[in-house]
Amino acid sequence: MTKTTGTRAVTEELLRRIGEGDPERIAALYADGVDWRLSWPEDAHDRAETPWIRHRFTGAEAADHFRSLAAHHRPGAADTRVEHVLVDGADAVALGEIRQTAAPTGRPYRAAFALHLTVRDGLIVRHHVYEDSLTVARAFTP
Repeated sequence: MTKTTGTRAVTEELLRRIGEGDPERIAALYADGVDWRLSWPEDAHDRAETPWIRHRFTGAEAADHFRSLAAHHRPGAADTRVEHVLVDGADAVALGEIRQTAAPTGRPYRAAFALHLTVRDGLIVRHHVYEDSLTVARAFTP
């Protein structure tokens, strides 16, 4: 398996597992010491309405991210569409749109995203998400 093939395989497996919604299986794809960032302003990382928005460093924290994300959205009201997956060596970028409904407010939202991953030795060592954070924040603002 070439490095590009390995990166693509891990990226596609991650997207498949996210679609299945099992946080523990998702987390198994992450290395401890992962560089996990979300493109939100630093002061937004402590907002009670969006507790999943924070930096992560371990597989266990990755599982917590996906559990928290699910807990704050309406079940069955999500639809993430991946439009493109681009791979260059150890790096992959997935482009798409998230469609969710905020559980506390009942507001649906759509947000474009780019997910930049880096894969080494079959595990994800970088997880950077760039999304329309203003749209997400508005959906959760009381």
